[in-house]
Amino acid sequence: MARSHAQAIEGLRPVQYADKKGMLLAAAEIQDTLGEDKVSYDSEDIERHGFSDWSTSNSTGRAVAIVYPRTTEDVSKIASICYSRSVPMVPFGAGSSIEGSFSSPYSGIVIDLAYMDKIVAFHPDDMDVVVQPGVNWVDLNKSMQCEGLFLPLDPSPTATIGGMISTNCSGTNAFRYGTMKDWVINVTAVLADGRVIKTRRRPRKNSAGYNLTSLFVGAEGTLGIITEVTLKLAVVPKETGVVVVSFSTIKDAASAATKIIRSGVQLAAMELMDDVQMQVVNRHGSEAVRKTKWDETPTLFLKFSGLSKEGIQGDISLMKELVRPYSPTKYFAAKGKQEEADLWSARKEALWTMTSIKPEGHALWSTDVAVPISRLAEIIELSKQDGEKLGFFTSIVGHVGDGNFHEALMYNPSDPKHRAGVEEAVHRMIARALEMEGTVSGEHAIGIGKMDCLFDELGPDTILAMKLLKQAIDPKWLLNPGKIFGLPDHSEPVAAKLL
Repeated sequence: MARSHAQAIEGLRPVQYADKKGMLLAAAEIQDTLGEDKVSYDSEDIERHGFSDWSTSNSTGRAVAIVYPRTTEDVSKIASICYSRSVPMVPFGAGSSIEGSFSSPYSGIVIDLAYMDKIVAFHPDDMDVVVQPGVNWVDLNKSMQCEGLFLPLDPSPTATIGGMISTNCSGTNAFRYGTMKDWVINVTAVLADGRVIKTRRRPRKNSAGYNLTSLFVGAEGTLGIITEVTLKLAVVPKETGVVVVSFSTIKDAASAATKIIRSGVQLAAMELMDDVQMQVVNRHGSEAVRKTKWDETPTLFLKFSGLSKEGIQGDISLMKELVRPYSPTKYFAAKGKQEEADLWSARKEALWTMTSIKPEGHALWSTDVAVPISRLAEIIELSKQDGEKLGFFTSIVGHVGDGNFHEALMYNPSDPKHRAGVEEAVHRMIARALEMEGTVSGEHAIGIGKMDCLFDELGPDTILAMKLLKQAIDPKWLLNPGKIFGLPDHSEPVAAKLL
């Protein structure tokens, strides 16, 4: 075993990237090939593509240029030029990653897919749609309303399809509809050297060859640049309902959630917000959210869907019976579609509201884990206690229907004691999740922020297998390098300092 492991390690070849001059030469060649309007050297543009105020992890590295392709052919030409000059390429979607997935720790060229925002083909009778990666999921769903179809993912409203696939995103609807991997039929991807591949054809069923589609889902752009996608669609529920239930403690709320899940009640979504987050939305939420006087206690947000109003009312009545042992303190039930949207907005605005109240000079460390549902109440309660002991702003929100929750801690990053305390609390949460047979990332991917944690979760042999796969498809390690795992040993490029 040791010998085969050593041989495998020897198979990982060190990599070397172009210097800044070589990177700028590549940018100039791309400009000559695609046109001046496709390349930006603007410092503010570069900064926007290299740093995010709401990301937990950032890097001091910055790209030398941003390029804006319009077609798969454009991306292929960009990749061919970068490959010939050994220049790193960082695909960029909406920039809403919170784990530094779009940072540029080795500089290089950022490929912003914002202008690749076309709906290529819509097949309502087949319940699928072909899109470019820059399509925003909210806009996509609006465009299909007339056919009663939608893509049932619900991440950040700014998210675009390419980034959603690359991080295997989910959001509030995952309890009922699953994650992004469940809705991708095929992808067209540009490989590091400019070759273009399509992973499969359009039928729902396929047993032809390797499942290459899944290889690109969650790969964070490290294996290829996605330029076109075929997505499955779902039928928009005929009837919906939203109920918000408050509890005295986080343990009661999480335990009630587990009881509802085990009952088999057909919920579309189940979300949890703690007392701190409820205080935030009461004071700083949008006008629509502040119309409701929320109890500032741990709260479950429940979305119901079905074929009839009577069926939904039956499910709501059963839910109330199920949660009664956990002493709910108040119910809010939406009386119409607008009220449903207003109540649900309190959950959807959580991250943006916390970011808006962040004091000058402070940072928000927001990260997630997922555990088997039976352990959810325990880990949420312990994680919240750890954060509160620090005396900092600490809030828990989560997609509790599938065992996934987020903890956000606000701190002063220039104070070593603050940063050390927050890091310790987060690491304890992650270690606890692994002890419970959970994962270090439920939906935010790995980026640069959780590479060490992924090693703890999967172990050296699994990480090595991933690296060998990466090297086989991207032998120069040019596609989004420094994400998910580090470069091979003895590689000369030095990563930029992490913030």
